[in-house]
Amino acid sequence: MNERIGELLVKENLLTTEQLRKAREEINDRGGRLGAQITKLGFLQENELSDFVARQYSVPSIDLDEFEVDPAVIQLIPEEVALKHGVMPVNRAGSTLVVATGDPSNIFAIDDIKFLTGYNVEVVVASEEQIKRAIDRYYDQSSSIDDVMADFDDTDMEVVNDDDEVDVGELARESEDAPVVKLVNLVLTDAIKKDASDIHIEPYEKQFRVRYRIDGVLYEVMKPPLKLKNAITSRVKIMSELDIAERRLPQDGRIKLKLGRGKEMDYRVSVLPTLFGEKTVLRLLDKSNLQLDMTKLGFEEEQLEVFKDAIHQPFGMVLVTGPTGSGKTTTLYSALSELNKISENISTAEDPVEFNLEGINQVQMHDDIGLNFAAALRSFLRQDPDIIMVGEIRDFETAEIAVKAALTGHMVLSTLHTNDAPSTVNRLLNMGIEPFLVSSSVNAIVAQRLARRICTECTEPDPEVAVEALVAAGMSEDEAKGVTPQRGRGCRACSETGYKGRIALYEVMRLGEEIKEFVLNGASATELKREAIRLGMVTLRRSVLNKLAEGTTTLSEVVRVSAADF
Repeated sequence: MNERIGELLVKENLLTTEQLRKAREEINDRGGRLGAQITKLGFLQENELSDFVARQYSVPSIDLDEFEVDPAVIQLIPEEVALKHGVMPVNRAGSTLVVATGDPSNIFAIDDIKFLTGYNVEVVVASEEQIKRAIDRYYDQSSSIDDVMADFDDTDMEVVNDDDEVDVGELARESEDAPVVKLVNLVLTDAIKKDASDIHIEPYEKQFRVRYRIDGVLYEVMKPPLKLKNAITSRVKIMSELDIAERRLPQDGRIKLKLGRGKEMDYRVSVLPTLFGEKTVLRLLDKSNLQLDMTKLGFEEEQLEVFKDAIHQPFGMVLVTGPTGSGKTTTLYSALSELNKISENISTAEDPVEFNLEGINQVQMHDDIGLNFAAALRSFLRQDPDIIMVGEIRDFETAEIAVKAALTGHMVLSTLHTNDAPSTVNRLLNMGIEPFLVSSSVNAIVAQRLARRICTECTEPDPEVAVEALVAAGMSEDEAKGVTPQRGRGCRACSETGYKGRIALYEVMRLGEEIKEFVLNGASATELKREAIRLGMVTLRRSVLNKLAEGTTTLSEVVRVSAADF
């Protein structure tokens, strides 16, 4: 959508100047089109925006989600042209082709399509997000998983020996049209379209399966023939430049895929030898979806205040804790983004570096050559740092150097793997750090989880959740009676799951004077938790119950991601 429409939206009071500026900033940071960012940020509904554009240009608007397009019409415009101009062919009548666009003023796109197709082009308006969904839906049919799987038959592969191995040298020279290559490419791109965070490729004794983790839950997407397990693993290894001859040791690598419109996607690859072959897990790292705005992470107001206060101290340590995939890195990156100023020297030690951040010195760990967290930390302290981020405190040596850095005028951010904020103190003590050092160095501890959001397209009241169930989950009886639990009915937008996207839940424990006294006296995690709650800490369970009361998540998610307080 062009800039003129942005100005007109402000003029008509449908958008504020600040909102337009924010949308433009998002485009500068992440790319994309103005209309898509305005709707993505929630400033306007898709139909409101497309109706406004249609009125301005005196052309009809269309709801592409409700419109079925004839496959013969799709063939008239190639997918790359549709993506390049953000258009979608809709209908054909005689020598006229009807095309949906978010920007009717884009004469270059209309001329390009006229020249390409030989048809007169008539324009209708649809939102840019609807057009993107329609392109994904209709053009994806040409290479569906079922179609690629149909390419396989018994002649595609031959058993070389009893281990069912494939000649990997031959595989490396395969053309792009080879079925295994097509299948792997499809799995990688299909995972992006389904908003998956991880891909699991798993061999078992009698079956081979591929699963995607979508919004924190694994879904099976296909079962390729078992005999392809080594071919598929080898293909992934070739793409991530790993040793295809080594099948006995774990390996880690990275794949970078270039997608349309200058977008890139990184995959972190981990290969693990299991009993029946190598299991491959790919984690998708999409920089365009990295949320660095702290106010949008899911903190409640008081929690955000405590967290911001802790990271803006001149020195000390802030720890973020939770299991793998709970969003700890995103929280730390948002903190670094907040602290990232020309006047500050920021260094990070990460394993691996997930996203590149402008203005921050990021160091990738290499254990095999002795570059571990402890070695990196020592080196940082000789580099005149102001702020240090350590990917994870795993051992006494790293913990000791981090604590000393926090006590000598540096701000240290790091992560640990513990269940909640109070038990993090005990974890540090178990590592061998003295209680007086913990109480002197740690400013705050944040525990976090990710819960699935109810799909906004199909949300409805959930009549099956009784007041007793809410009370059992931790609500008071009066509060439970005033809550109307919601659920997702299941629709096309959420692939019939009822959930779309995730929300972060936080437990922020400030180490004030009272808590420090408890730490010095060797209090247990339970005692620390009771005292922190007395001082106003919102626990993980309470945080997710608040989201339930707001209608953001469901009771099943409350039980899935958090434990009862006592």
